[in-house]
Amino acid sequence: MNTDQFENLTAEDFRFAQRSDKIRDKKPETKPVGYFRDAWRRFKKNKASIVALCIIVFLILFALIVPLFSQYDMSFSDPVYRNKIPKNSVLSHIGIATGVYKKDLNKRAFEYYAGIGIGASYDKETDTEDNAQAVGAEYSAIRSVKGENFDRTVTDVDAYLEIGFRYLSVTQQEYDAIVEYEKTSGEQVLYPMVDIYDPSVVDAEDANYWFKVSENGRVITDAQGNYEDLYMRDSDGNVIYAISRDVSGKMVRVLYYKYFVFKNGFEPEFLFGTNSVGQDIVVRLASGIRLSLLLAFGVSVINLLIGAIYGTIEGYYGGTTDLIMERVVDILAGLPFIVVATLFQMHLAKYAGIVSALLFAFVLTGWIGTSRRVRTQFYRFKGQEYVLAARTLGAGNFRLMFKHIFPNTLGTIITSSVLVIPSVIFSESMLSYLGIVNLTGTTMTSIGAMLSDGQAVLASFPHVIFFPALVISLLMISFNLFGNGLRDAFNPSLRGVGD
Repeated sequence: MNTDQFENLTAEDFRFAQRSDKIRDKKPETKPVGYFRDAWRRFKKNKASIVALCIIVFLILFALIVPLFSQYDMSFSDPVYRNKIPKNSVLSHIGIATGVYKKDLNKRAFEYYAGIGIGASYDKETDTEDNAQAVGAEYSAIRSVKGENFDRTVTDVDAYLEIGFRYLSVTQQEYDAIVEYEKTSGEQVLYPMVDIYDPSVVDAEDANYWFKVSENGRVITDAQGNYEDLYMRDSDGNVIYAISRDVSGKMVRVLYYKYFVFKNGFEPEFLFGTNSVGQDIVVRLASGIRLSLLLAFGVSVINLLIGAIYGTIEGYYGGTTDLIMERVVDILAGLPFIVVATLFQMHLAKYAGIVSALLFAFVLTGWIGTSRRVRTQFYRFKGQEYVLAARTLGAGNFRLMFKHIFPNTLGTIITSSVLVIPSVIFSESMLSYLGIVNLTGTTMTSIGAMLSDGQAVLASFPHVIFFPALVISLLMISFNLFGNGLRDAFNPSLRGVGD
């Protein structure tokens, strides 16, 4: 190093740096990032988990909002409209949920469905049916026809109008109410009674056979090709609309679509269709989501509390305490869950209710996984320097456990608690599907119960089981992706790796 350049330096060549200023550390310009904020930042980078969270929120909102705006409730049931396909007046304009399906009809069946439309166009004032409206009548089951002149034809049939007419027993009070409704609304609900058919030809209880048929069931028409009616008339030739059964009741024949409107105040349409007893699938699905999620969240919270406390004691004290408590865990872990659930359902349900019994069954062994994770974390952290320092400064056992060590287990606990939710939903659905528990009723249902009900009609009416299956699939996939995202966020060193 050349020192010649410094030989001639004097005191005047030096000056104080910041002589009058006080030197301080600069204030941080950014906000401090805490543990949960940092976890949220990492979680947001996981697109799959964000999508899963959005799906979960949507399903929760669906379960909460649908009952508030639906025309139906859990107690609604109309067996006449059982297993009906989806129909919605708004979506039908774009070809979705039209309530119409294609049906291959022979000539006799086509005449039968056409007869519904002709009979529905009956006018009380003129006492005639307008045969020109046979296919295009407002309440005709037939929507479009191709090849009607052949022996068989593929026809678009309205599932809600193919019901046609029904015989009903009504009280005198209800009969008077129907007559008054017809006067005020201008809609015709009551239609002429029909003479009883020979059971060997057609079903005598089928109110849609208001017209004459031959021995082989084909329609008998007049010279103009019109259907000939078999309406009951009195001695003066007036059509009879009701038959007295007893002092307080009458037998009537109604166009059921209009009768439904009279009874409920709105037209029959079901966004997801109906089940085997005529209940609205949308409302029951919302109820099933609520019950399944409430049960799953309840189990998760209880397991979190029990497992966290149990695992904390095990991991902190260790030794003999840990040995004894682990043997208890081993005994409980060996109990078959299905056996436990069955016994609780058989013996506890009658005292605490089926939901409470199922809750106890899940909690009996469900906390074990959480306790073992907490125990592992305590063994990992209780020997760290900061814990020893806190103990040296006089911290007691309770403060050491829950102030210094337990916060380090939060990531693992939260992740395991979230992953419990899809497990509980799946287990409940399995028990309901197998018939071990029955959560179906007029006030509640579960997704598993809906799957079980739809199994019997899977081949004929797949929509009954499709929507519950879709929802449970979304719940399972979404909660697992959401749980994986939380695991990666709270445990960055274990991204993509199971605990």
